[in-house]
Amino acid sequence: MNAFAPAPLAELPTPALLIDRDRLVRNIEEMSALAASAGVRLRPHFKASKCLDVARLQLDHGAIGFTCATAAEVTALLEAGIRDLVWAHQPVGPAKVDFAVRAGVPVAVDSVEVARPLAEAARAAGRRQPYLIEVDTGLGRAGVAPEDALALAAELAALPSLELRGVLTHEGHLMTYLGDRPGMDKVGTLVGEVLAGVAAELRAAGHPCEIVSVGSTPGATTAPFVPGVTEARAGTYVFYDGNQVALGTAGLSRTALTVLTRVVSTPRGGVAIVDAGLKAMSSDASVNGSGFGLVVDRPSLTFAKANEEHGYLTGEGVDALRVGDLLRILPNHGCGVVNMWSRAHVVEGDTAVARWPITGRH
Repeated sequence: MNAFAPAPLAELPTPALLIDRDRLVRNIEEMSALAASAGVRLRPHFKASKCLDVARLQLDHGAIGFTCATAAEVTALLEAGIRDLVWAHQPVGPAKVDFAVRAGVPVAVDSVEVARPLAEAARAAGRRQPYLIEVDTGLGRAGVAPEDALALAAELAALPSLELRGVLTHEGHLMTYLGDRPGMDKVGTLVGEVLAGVAAELRAAGHPCEIVSVGSTPGATTAPFVPGVTEARAGTYVFYDGNQVALGTAGLSRTALTVLTRVVSTPRGGVAIVDAGLKAMSSDASVNGSGFGLVVDRPSLTFAKANEEHGYLTGEGVDALRVGDLLRILPNHGCGVVNMWSRAHVVEGDTAVARWPITGRH
């Protein structure tokens, strides 16, 4: 913990990124217990916090290591002595290929085009590069189609400087099941079944497949519980956010990340301007299509417009706001907001008790 003199929230410069310590610890404990009950290893996504203090709490509560989205995240964790990592990203281009081989952590591969330069760089370095085959289980982003995974594995096996460790997927399409929790759970289970089926097919053909890794917070109660899945990579659960509340994954009482802001102008009736804009909240959309975040202490307000350093609040009760009033905003997507900041204040009640660095940013 960095040296920091505890201070009331009212004394902090705004905007400020806040982490509720009690909620954070509770979320970490509960996800650890959930993974244990599913009988899978927990490899949280570091991009959700980008904070080594949070990462150490996760390790203390049973996480085996971390999933990374960027080379900067891999670097931050390696420099902190945390080595059990997966870079869930296709390392394309000379700089990323070189970094992947030097780091030596497993990476995601979904085509021969991605794999071949990686294999050549690993051969030149006298190394074997570990990798996971990324499988598209419905998101429609990166990943090989499940029915094509076996053929891809056969092609990649011809590249001797690569080492297959298993398969992974990201069931991000569960975020589209707003208002349909049964539908979300059904699809989450299907994701686990599809990926476990791909793994079984690979093993039957003689390919190693130790890791069968699913990854999302909305799917944490379903996909990891499918027999054959070995690893869960949820990330957002450390804080939860407005989108997870809208989906029903968590209630407001579980949300641990907010942005503290002040009213800086009341220029006309029906609107109040706060000092948290796009550079504090990010431009990540809400799954329900409304605004830049939820004003948790005045939920009747709407945060529908933002500039770089200003947010516009409207709605019932806005005319009661006065210049200097403090408000807390729940972000739509916590991962995007964390990446906007270089530090976060840790709070207990209405007091900031610590300040934690955010690292691994672009």
